[in-house]
Amino acid sequence: MTSSRRDFIRFVVAGSVAAGCPIDLSLLTAEAPSALVDGDHFEICHKVRDGDSFPRPAPSKSCDIIIAGGGMSGLSAAYFLRDYDFLLLEKEPHWGGNAYLEEFEGHAFATGSAFAEKDSAADLLAREIGLTLLPVNCPDPTIVNGAWVKETWGSGLDSLPYSPSVRDSFKKFQRDMLAIDVEKNAAEYDAKSLAQILQGYAPELKIWWDAYGPSNWGARSEDTSALVAIAEIQDITERIEKGDTRVTLPGGNGAISKKLSEVLLAKYSKAMQTDATIVSVTPQNDSVSVTYIQSGKPVTAAAKLVVMATPKFITSRIVSGIPDAQLDAMQAIRYCPYPVINMIFDKPVYTNAYDTWCPGNSFTDFIVADWVLHAQPGYVPAKNILSFYTPLLESKRSRMLQPAGCKEIAAAVLADFQKLLPEFNATPSEIHFYRRGHPMFLPTPGNFTKTIPAARPPLDRVFFSNTDSAGPVSDVSNAIAQSRAASEWVAKRLKGTSSSAVAAASGLSV
Repeated sequence: MTSSRRDFIRFVVAGSVAAGCPIDLSLLTAEAPSALVDGDHFEICHKVRDGDSFPRPAPSKSCDIIIAGGGMSGLSAAYFLRDYDFLLLEKEPHWGGNAYLEEFEGHAFATGSAFAEKDSAADLLAREIGLTLLPVNCPDPTIVNGAWVKETWGSGLDSLPYSPSVRDSFKKFQRDMLAIDVEKNAAEYDAKSLAQILQGYAPELKIWWDAYGPSNWGARSEDTSALVAIAEIQDITERIEKGDTRVTLPGGNGAISKKLSEVLLAKYSKAMQTDATIVSVTPQNDSVSVTYIQSGKPVTAAAKLVVMATPKFITSRIVSGIPDAQLDAMQAIRYCPYPVINMIFDKPVYTNAYDTWCPGNSFTDFIVADWVLHAQPGYVPAKNILSFYTPLLESKRSRMLQPAGCKEIAAAVLADFQKLLPEFNATPSEIHFYRRGHPMFLPTPGNFTKTIPAARPPLDRVFFSNTDSAGPVSDVSNAIAQSRAASEWVAKRLKGTSSSAVAAASGLSV
């Protein structure tokens, strides 16, 4: 990340803020500690959203495949298609998308996409490129009402600082959800919201899920398919009973995207372009014209096929020729705004667990960035970096557009953290605020069984990849699986098989 693309602001996180008193923005000064604000660069994208027109020069280059988007979906597509003549285009100045690793004085931390599952598509790809993800091996605790509760959905159910009736309600919910066959009843429960399922249980249960859901899939219970939540509580319970299958490294899945980009750049750097914001994808009879803005100038490239490894809210605005019903489905998918705030402490503040849930606060949970290294012999951390997940309501997206809004969010997160437990009353030496406007799609009722299937069928020469072509939630392994499907589609199309035949054989037809 170059300094010219970074927006620096500084503010004090001490005084009344550190004491947990109401936030006084007059305290925000040019003193240390500092907050580094970075994230999506959206100027051109917002012009596309608003319908601005851009010049479309004649193609000045050509290739077999253009891959739109350099996040995990696009990077893995490039890796699977590396034996072809490809061009990978990414609007940001770096690779990784939502799975992006940052560093502070040699310490890696995540800006999103925290972990994968053992033997998942992400774990297998990591191994293939020479990366070994380490086991998390830790139950997820909850901090609520001044109490730290280990293994929330296991032995911790008897330790939750609630009345016996509320604890019993948590247990009943778990029993009821474990009794449901989600595969057999997918359509039924995808049509309902989690909020409907939670009716009749203690309200504290909804408060917990309204923290867990936004962090994991961007939505509170009203906007969460019951199918997603039921499957999740079943997975959580299985993890407790059979062992934690999560794997990661400092930097989360950003460690995978970093390594993957290094592997590709070593041999295919000329085919990989950053700071290239696509504004138009226009299918022709025998090719596709892709226009992008780079260094302030429009460039057009022609390809036989295009893989759109971009979320549907972008895809639907730049690809021409999408049928109306499919376009409506793409634009029906909603996305959450999601800052991730990393606080860097010069002394140990919290190393008790990997991921800790904090319902009822301005953030949902926080992660110990180097957790998996603590089990390594001889590891002595010099810093304690905590990653705070701070998803926002869609109506609050604009708060991230200006430094003042970022200051308010970060200050609120620190104040809430310091109030959780007495030992948390510490001041970070630096805060990194990473903002993303639309990183995760919301698993709203019907999204998995109706909307996504209607949105994902490929055009004749354009394949719609990305995790929102799979679902039910945003997941790096789904993104990689979709990229592998895209590579198979490309191989068959280049051999002359029609797109409709490939789609039908792959189950991508509506």
